[in-house]
Amino acid sequence: MQLSKLSEVEFRAMILRKLNSMSKDISTMSKDIETLKINQVEMKNDIAEIKNTLEGLTSRVEEAEDQISELEDTIENNQPSRKPKGKNKTQEDSLRELWDNWKRNNIRIIGVPKEQGNEQGLENIFEEIVTENFPNLVKKEGIQVQEAQRTPSKKNPNRPTPRHIVIKMPKIKDRERIPKAARDKQQVTYKGNSIRLSADFSTETGQKGVA
Repeated sequence: MQLSKLSEVEFRAMILRKLNSMSKDISTMSKDIETLKINQVEMKNDIAEIKNTLEGLTSRVEEAEDQISELEDTIENNQPSRKPKGKNKTQEDSLRELWDNWKRNNIRIIGVPKEQGNEQGLENIFEEIVTENFPNLVKKEGIQVQEAQRTPSKKNPNRPTPRHIVIKMPKIKDRERIPKAARDKQQVTYKGNSIRLSADFSTETGQKGVA
């Protein structure tokens, strides 16, 4: 359509139609913008709610960690003469059972000087002890070690006795055989020094004579 051929009335009518169409487009855009603003507010509210939920969960986790830490401290500081009663005793028995189950494959070596542990690996020391004192066990089935470490010295770093060595065995039957063999032999030595081998149970369980 050539504008030059339009009459003034037709030209005005065309302009009005264009303006009306533009007005509708602007109105639609305004509604879309308003909808976006509403959605943005809703998203902010959702984010704030999620943030509050996460903060609440974090607070609960921290509270649970504090309770566990307090319970561990209570058990560690418990004197042998104190005998817990009722619910507390049940909780401590449950924790002790979990602790013993977790360490059921461990053997504790008592009396090996720290200097000897520094000169050679702890696993090698254990193998030498077993070979020196229980050669038949090594010949028949062999002994495997999963992990070996010194116990930390938390209470008294200057303690005169060496820190214990804890050996983790991959097989429970090996853990059971070695303390039994040590009891049968009665005296276990390492390079001429008397040492002790025992299962790595809690103090209370050890006092009950569980092997």
